[in-house]
Amino acid sequence: MEAEPTVYVVDNDQAVRDGLRISIRSVGLNVETFASAQEFLDAFDPAQPGCLVLDVRMPGMSGLELQEFLYKSKINIPIIMISGHGDVPMAVQTVKMGAIDFIEKPFRDQVLLERIQKAIHKDAQIRQEQRERKTIAARLATLTTRERQVMDLVVAGKANKMIAYDLGIKQKTVEFHRARVMEKMKAESVAELVKMATKAGITE
Repeated sequence: MEAEPTVYVVDNDQAVRDGLRISIRSVGLNVETFASAQEFLDAFDPAQPGCLVLDVRMPGMSGLELQEFLYKSKINIPIIMISGHGDVPMAVQTVKMGAIDFIEKPFRDQVLLERIQKAIHKDAQIRQEQRERKTIAARLATLTTRERQVMDLVVAGKANKMIAYDLGIKQKTVEFHRARVMEKMKAESVAELVKMATKAGITE
């Protein structure tokens, strides 16, 4: 069973951190606060579900730099940026880089809490997709070279007769391999097999 999500708050302003901690806990969510990006990185476990509420402008590593670091590290935690009035252009840039939202100070707690709930839902979706891709990859690894060739042609939309021609084998042999592919991939239909291939990055 997956752990309860945690809301990470990174802001160098202690008053902001304290206020957000109280507000987020009031709706039953776990929350951890940090005064700097480095403090957050030292404590953060990417396996822990949740989201990140991040101030754009901070001493040392800025919110933008932290976002860039997480992106380059392939850590897909949903980020909500908090910006001061003069930082809006920078906040817009963070959204273009993948942050799911930004909120301009001052803001109402309820607005942020609604964004946090959306971010946590987004994180759950991301993690579910990652689990699905991992499962599909494990199934793909069980296919023989010939089965993989047949699968690639099936998801490309080719009929058994054309697959047999392309691979230089008999149609009955294609049918045998195709049945094995469906069994090993646990696919109930070609449409489901195509969806798996798309999630695995085999086809668009």
